[in-house]
Amino acid sequence: MTKLGTGLAKGEDSIQVAEQAVKEAKQNLGEERVDLAIVYCSTKYDYQKVVNTVRQLTNGAPLIGCSTGGEFTEKKVEKESIAVGLLHSDEMKFFTYLEEGLKEDDLGTMKKLAEKRPQVSSDYPFLGGILLIDGLAGKGEEAPVNFFNMLGTDIILGGGAAADDLKFEKTFVFCNDKIASNAVSLCYILSKKPLITSVMHGHTPLSTPLKVTKAKGNVLYEVEGKPAWEVWKEYTREDAKKLGIDVDKISTPTEIGSFLLRYELGIPAGKGYKVRVPLSKNDDGSLNFACTIPEGITIFIMKSPKEDQVFSARSAAEIAKQRAGDTKIAGALIFDCVCRAIILGEDFVSAVEEFKKVFGEGVPILGWETYGEICFRTGEFSGFHNTTSVVMLLPE
Repeated sequence: MTKLGTGLAKGEDSIQVAEQAVKEAKQNLGEERVDLAIVYCSTKYDYQKVVNTVRQLTNGAPLIGCSTGGEFTEKKVEKESIAVGLLHSDEMKFFTYLEEGLKEDDLGTMKKLAEKRPQVSSDYPFLGGILLIDGLAGKGEEAPVNFFNMLGTDIILGGGAAADDLKFEKTFVFCNDKIASNAVSLCYILSKKPLITSVMHGHTPLSTPLKVTKAKGNVLYEVEGKPAWEVWKEYTREDAKKLGIDVDKISTPTEIGSFLLRYELGIPAGKGYKVRVPLSKNDDGSLNFACTIPEGITIFIMKSPKEDQVFSARSAAEIAKQRAGDTKIAGALIFDCVCRAIILGEDFVSAVEEFKKVFGEGVPILGWETYGEICFRTGEFSGFHNTTSVVMLLPE
């Protein structure tokens, strides 16, 4: 069988809070052996102390994790906390790796990880993975796409971009004893049964079609020949007023960041849109994104009513549950955008409740708020996302 036990705690002392989270997760797991530890940690804590504590209390079990923008389990939703998931499995094998240098050479970094791919066998015929990347490296799209293409089409991949509680300063990923920025953490999973994933967002266009007239890498300089920030203010001014936001008065990085997370960039993609989050503003009026924004493309500035965000969470859960069929579920890993928490505010709890309603009260849930979500399945809407709920179900 495969089992997932979750724990969540908050307080002042990094070691004590980590100990509390692990203790709760162990009690819920009910097994002595831990085969994989997953750690999601607020910027409030000393990452290295947290990782060291979890490793010590799990007998050095393989570990992955990252800094976050919020944490939740099936029992509660928190900020400034530590969430721990402990996996015990006779049906899966776990292989954890970390590579640095993402900003300078994303292709080379992902190639190193791809070369470590374990081989499937008749006993473990399915390959999956949890991919966690630096959320401020600006390689959110390229790194996962290149990695997926290197591995071929027989892997199911889920994950997210590390966050830092909306500070937009520095994000970290964890692997075993190590923490690193400008890096990628990966857990390959060989499994006797396939992993199940789904993804859904709830955004619609607010603006007319707009052309990107100047962009380089993950920085958007001009839209329709004007500074991107001015265009964003122009098209969101009236809608933002309804939310009590005066776009001409917000000035601090946190105020600007929270505003931008509500009004994201949409790229037409078939019948829908790929949503991209502007993370911060520069002094020249340009906007920084978590991935490359190509010059010359047509975009929309997007919005999302609260009810659409709750509906999209439930839809993602229902799609995953339908795909699982009669397979019993050991637990759900949720990669949920920090933007959704900004949009929903106190109602974010309602979105988490939707997961519980669909999966049932007995299914453990380990989730965190990201700066971007990763979901790859062959033949469908896949890639790097923003303002989505990505669901990964672990078969029992």
